[in-house]
Amino acid sequence: MASNRQSTASASPWRAPVLFGILAILFVLEGTVRNDLFSGSWNTSLAILNMGLISAITALGVNMQWGYAGLFNVGVVGFLAMGALAPVLVSLPPVEGAWQAGGPRLILSLLAGLGVLALARLVWGRTRKGWAVALVLLAGFFLFRSLFDPAVLAIEGNNPARHGNIGGLGLPVLLSWLVGGVFAAAAAWAIGKVALGLRSDYLAIATLGIGEIIVAVMKNEDWLARGVKNITAIPRPVAYEVDLQQNPDFVAFAQGWGFSATEASGIWVKLSYMSLFLVVLLVLILLAELALKSPWGRMMRAIRDNETAARAMGKNVTRRHLQVFVLGSAVIGIAGAMMVTLDGLVAPTGYNPLRYTFLIWVMVIVGGSGNNWGAVLGSVLIWFLWIKAEVWGPAAIAALTGPLSDGPLKEHLLDSSPHMRFIAMGAVLLAVLRFAPRGLLPEK
Repeated sequence: MASNRQSTASASPWRAPVLFGILAILFVLEGTVRNDLFSGSWNTSLAILNMGLISAITALGVNMQWGYAGLFNVGVVGFLAMGALAPVLVSLPPVEGAWQAGGPRLILSLLAGLGVLALARLVWGRTRKGWAVALVLLAGFFLFRSLFDPAVLAIEGNNPARHGNIGGLGLPVLLSWLVGGVFAAAAAWAIGKVALGLRSDYLAIATLGIGEIIVAVMKNEDWLARGVKNITAIPRPVAYEVDLQQNPDFVAFAQGWGFSATEASGIWVKLSYMSLFLVVLLVLILLAELALKSPWGRMMRAIRDNETAARAMGKNVTRRHLQVFVLGSAVIGIAGAMMVTLDGLVAPTGYNPLRYTFLIWVMVIVGGSGNNWGAVLGSVLIWFLWIKAEVWGPAAIAALTGPLSDGPLKEHLLDSSPHMRFIAMGAVLLAVLRFAPRGLLPEK
């Protein structure tokens, strides 16, 4: 009976419009109503929406992997970090003296590393002897380090207080979004070639480990993106607030709408970001929907539902899994580049798996895995609740503990109120799994 109710609900043509309408009302309330529940600021409302749209793109990539093919990616944070490198290496201006200090030797070391890997593969194909491959890799390791280490030391010693990194190419930041997808896709291909031919749990272990390794490399390799020193002033594709505030035409425009120049400039910039993010999101959804409804998409879902039957019909399951894993990771990498562009900051210490892996999975599950629009709905909704729980949680605890007398229990509850967002996310996830196990917008 429960499954019948679920299938009936998923078939309702009004389900998605109603849910998206409720979500829109929440953002309107956040922008217009000022009380204990809402801020009454359009700047805050649009800031939440923009990060929700980036989260939706990330969830869309995870949904392609899990909803289309049943691949369990637990290293989302790593692919986001790979995408975050792109604006640094593509859009930042070149660092004076960095390339001359160690650039050519750095490129030579990377080419040598790739050559060693290719030689090891060739030796394995010709001899099938593990000791021979190990010998090639060992010799190649020392060759690589002899070239790589001096280059890195020279780059990091170039004006370390201000730079100490290789710098970028000074290209448009929108181009870096595509490059971020390429970076993440390359990492996914390397992981998939090793793990996708094994059992599904090995993929989860591999992605979990590789994700943490990528973040650790970003923290410790200062030549790449300054490590824990962070990089600020990432170029943005929209106007700067200061420039708008100094523009007389914009000031007059803002005053005509009843806003101060400061407030209006923030709203204008966030609306500009929102427009770009919506274009990217809609294009990705269009491509994902076309792929899902194509013969390729039907084949992927057939493989997801019954790998054994798909293999019996002559389908190369491992190759198809690698395809969708690379495509989904590329989408996640694009989101990582967009996130850095929005923040204007690369801070490797901020890549927390709880925020950038667990919360993304909650978004996909709540929205409805296998449904692209469900992933979008779940992402924006969960991100809104995640932000507002930081305000609503302490207010709820204060109201509940009001009748209690002062003591250790009341003090403990009040001190724990900032952590209410974790309890709230767990409660939302449990409620959805209980009453809508296939998500708010289930796959048809």
